[in-house]
Amino acid sequence: MKALSVIELAQLYGMNRQSVYKRINKGDLSKNSDSKIDLSETIRVFGEPSKKNNNVTTLQSASVQKETEVDMLKQQVDILKKQLELAHDREVFQREQLEAKDNQIEAMQRLLEAPKTNMTMFTDQKAEHNTAADPQSKSELKYDGLTTTEPQENPRIPVPEPKKRGFFSRFFLPNG
Repeated sequence: MKALSVIELAQLYGMNRQSVYKRINKGDLSKNSDSKIDLSETIRVFGEPSKKNNNVTTLQSASVQKETEVDMLKQQVDILKKQLELAHDREVFQREQLEAKDNQIEAMQRLLEAPKTNMTMFTDQKAEHNTAADPQSKSELKYDGLTTTEPQENPRIPVPEPKKRGFFSRFFLPNG
C-alpha cells in the first residue's frame, strides 16, 4: 500500500501537522520504519479523504500551472514588444531613406528645370543674316581677331550618283 509522510497526510486531509502528531502520540496512528504512515491506517482513523480537500490540492496545482502560464505569457509579451520596437525602428529607417531619395529627386528635377546660362535651344536661336546676300551686314561686322569676316564656302564636294543598270548589264557590260 501507499505510505505518506506527515506533511502529505496533513495536506490530504486538510489539517495541520500537530494534529497528525497528536494522533500518533495517542496511538491512533503508527509510523513505519521509514517514518511514513500507511494510507490504509489513515483511512481507518480519518476515513476517506474528502473531495473538498482533494480539490484544494488540485486548485493549488492549477494555480501553480496558471502562474507558470502567466510567466510564459509575460515572456512572450516581452519578446513581442522587442520585435515591435525593432520593426518600428526599421520602418523609421526606411522612411528616412525614402525621404532622402525624394529630396535627391526633387533637387535633380530643380536642376533640370533651371534655366541654362550661355546655352540656347536650337529652336530658340534667331535667324542670322546671310552676309553674302546682305552687303550692309558686311560693314556692320567688325574684326576682333577671333572671327573671320570672309564667308567660308561649303567644304563638301558633290559626288555624282552612279548610273542605274539592269540585272544582266551588271554581268555582261563593262564598268562605266
